[in-house]
This record gives sequence, C-alpha cells and structure tokens, in this order.
Amino acid sequence: MGDDDYIYDESTGEWISAAEAGAAAGAATQAVEVRDSVGNLLADGDSVTLIKDLKVKGTSQTLKRGTVIKSIRLTGDEQEIDCRFEGIKGLVLRAEFVRKR
Repeated sequence: MGDDDYIYDESTGEWISAAEAGAAAGAATQAVEVRDSVGNLLADGDSVTLIKDLKVKGTSQTLKRGTVIKSIRLTGDEQEIDCRFEGIKGLVLRAEFVRKR
C-alpha cells in the first residue's frame, strides 16, 4: 500500500486514495450550475437580492423583499444557496427567490 491515505467510497464500494476523492468531490461541485430567478449563473461569493418576503423557519423573523445577502456559498444542489444573515445561523435559501446583484 504505501504512505497514501485511503478512503472508502460508499457509492462504488471501493477504497480510493484521498487525492482521488478530493478531485472527484471538486469535479462534482463544479458540475452543478445554480441559476437565480431570472436565469443568471450564480457563483460562490456573489451578492443576491431577495425577490419575495420569506418567513424563516425556527425564528420569528421575516426577510423582506429587496434584502441584500452578501457572500453566498453554493451547496452542490441546483436550488439551494447557503448564506449568512444578521442573527440567523445556517440560512439556506432557494435560488428561485433570489436575483443576482
């Protein structure tokens, strides 16, 4: 075997090197195209504006239309965007409710 670290890949059922696993994970996240409500392509670090008032589950807060969300992160899902906002931890928005700034 050698000095390489190996990781068990559940999808294939085989042991693969950590370098191969990292390359495969990077390719998977780049393959997904996330588009906003008008069809603009979104990327990590973009700023978006809400196009609809959204109630946040688990809090009594409502995010109003026109609110700017800075530094979004893509999750690997076509419709989900991970972001931060004042006082809300772990906020995930649907791409259909945002527009790129």
